[in-house]
Amino acid sequence: MAVEEYLHSSEKPLSEYRDGVLYPKPMPTVMHGMLEFLLLMLLRQQNVEAVAAVTVRLSPSRFLIPDVIAAARLQGPYPSDPVLLCCEILAPGDRLSAAFAKCEEYHEWGVPYCWVFDPEKQTAWHYHKGADPEPIRDIVRACDVRIALAQLFSPKG
Repeated sequence: MAVEEYLHSSEKPLSEYRDGVLYPKPMPTVMHGMLEFLLLMLLRQQNVEAVAAVTVRLSPSRFLIPDVIAAARLQGPYPSDPVLLCCEILAPGDRLSAAFAKCEEYHEWGVPYCWVFDPEKQTAWHYHKGADPEPIRDIVRACDVRIALAQLFSPKG
C-alpha cells in the first residue's frame, strides 16, 4: 500500500504502517479506554499537550499510532518531530515484548520517554531512552511530568 493511500484510509480497526505493510491495532477494551482517558486528563493538568490515537510519522515510510502522546507543543496533522512521551496500553492478547519493541522504535525516532501500561494487571513500566524497561510501583515520570499509579488504577480513577 502506498503512503498516500494509508493516510487517507478510514478502515477499522486502526492500522499502523511500516514500509508498505499494514499492522492492525487491537480493538481497545473499556478498561483500555478508561485508562487512556485518565492519562489524557492527568497529563493535560500538567501543562503538556496530550492526545490519544494520533498517527505519528517516524519516517517517510513508517507511521505508528501510540495510545497517548504528550509534548509541550504538538504539531499536526501527523507529528513528525519526536514528542516528549509515548504511552502504550496493552490490550488483551498483546505481548509486553511487542510494546517494548514499539518503545524502541519511538526511541530511535527521538522520543526520550515511554510508558507501558497493563490495565488488566494494573501494572506499568518506564522505558526511557538509553535504559532498560523498569517496572513501576508508584509514580511514572517523564521530565517534570509525574503521574501516580494510584490515580490511574484506583476504583474511582
